[in-house]
Amino acid sequence: MANSVSSIRNVGIGDITVYIPAPKVELPDLLKHRVDKDPKIERRFSRALETTGQVSMRYPEPWQDNSTLATQAAYELLKRAAPEKLKGLRYLTVGTETGVDHSKPVAAYVEGALQRAGLAVPTSLSTFQVQHACAGGTYAMLSIGALLQAAQRPDESGVVICSDIARYDVPSTAEFTQGAGAVAMLIEPNPRLLELDVATQGYSSKDVDDFFRPLDSITAKVKGGYSVLCYHEALDAAFRDHCERLGKTPREVLESTDMFVFHVPFYKMALLAARTLLESHLDRSPEEIEEFLKARGFHDSIHAASQVGNIYSGAAYMTLAFHLAGNYARLGKDIVGQRVLIGSYGSGNTMSVYSATVAEGAPEVLSSWDLPFVLNSADDRGIAPYEDWITGYPTRESYNAMVESAKIPTGSFYLKSIRDDGYREYEIR
Repeated sequence: MANSVSSIRNVGIGDITVYIPAPKVELPDLLKHRVDKDPKIERRFSRALETTGQVSMRYPEPWQDNSTLATQAAYELLKRAAPEKLKGLRYLTVGTETGVDHSKPVAAYVEGALQRAGLAVPTSLSTFQVQHACAGGTYAMLSIGALLQAAQRPDESGVVICSDIARYDVPSTAEFTQGAGAVAMLIEPNPRLLELDVATQGYSSKDVDDFFRPLDSITAKVKGGYSVLCYHEALDAAFRDHCERLGKTPREVLESTDMFVFHVPFYKMALLAARTLLESHLDRSPEEIEEFLKARGFHDSIHAASQVGNIYSGAAYMTLAFHLAGNYARLGKDIVGQRVLIGSYGSGNTMSVYSATVAEGAPEVLSSWDLPFVLNSADDRGIAPYEDWITGYPTRESYNAMVESAKIPTGSFYLKSIRDDGYREYEIR
């Protein structure tokens, strides 16, 4: 029977696309610009940039918002999906902390924009949004995976989009950890790329104020050192919970893991998280830990984050994509069966740690990717356009006037207009 329980072995990720907007600013240039305006901040800001390990950041075009980023990623994903996947699409959800409406989810806007672009996205599907800082996309994905597993219909699938725009008050040291982008993932039964273990997720949550964004603010508030501490404590607690549910010791889990994927708010944070976790549970020297990570391609996997910046809910999954692509380049078909440990942190706070296994169809999927394009698409426009973005927030009238004359590339989703009543209208050029 097509819908029998035995016909679904597992659920997981069938494909991934990463979309990053083109505008880029080099952080050494930004640092110089800030110091030229206020020389007193040089030491503190220079130390902050060194601490992050960040090199550059990407930010949206004037005609883009979070809905257009999410739609662009989903469009690229679904354009290359098999027709039956589109027909069987049952869930379309977005994990984000960059909402565009207090009521209507980004996912609903994405559905409409995709349909207007000509994709046969069915209306017999569920659209919703999940919010928990940078972990919203993870909980959306795990939820859809569980729903597909419960339904036991191998012809159904879901799309999860992790999309955000990170903005902080300027000038501030947090400014160096901004970024923008979206990751779309096809969630399916009997997945081609990555099989998820949805039964042994480890959790940790606490009500803390390490990071938050008040309703009246377009920028987030962060307590940097405290947030790093919360990250470490939550990762260790959720990892222990995961190990207990697996029935294995932390040492056994770590030594059997081939890929480590963590949330990457900035390059050195992910390195510190990995080193701290491993040093806590493996009887090895710091030098041995470093070799352990290098042998698994960990450093290469987080390189993209240093170029793009923090994309919040998508940060872990952009890293996952680059990690899979990097290991496939090194191992070829031997990547099949590799074990992946994923830790997703959301400030405020929550942490989820879970395992996955590279599926048999992964080589075919990975060979179709062009991840270098994500980084090569950057357009360094200097300081002035960046300052226009970070210091300005257009009114309805000024936005509508701007977009009428904007040069929007063919195939790009954009915010066409903001109506008198505030409703946002999206189209593809």
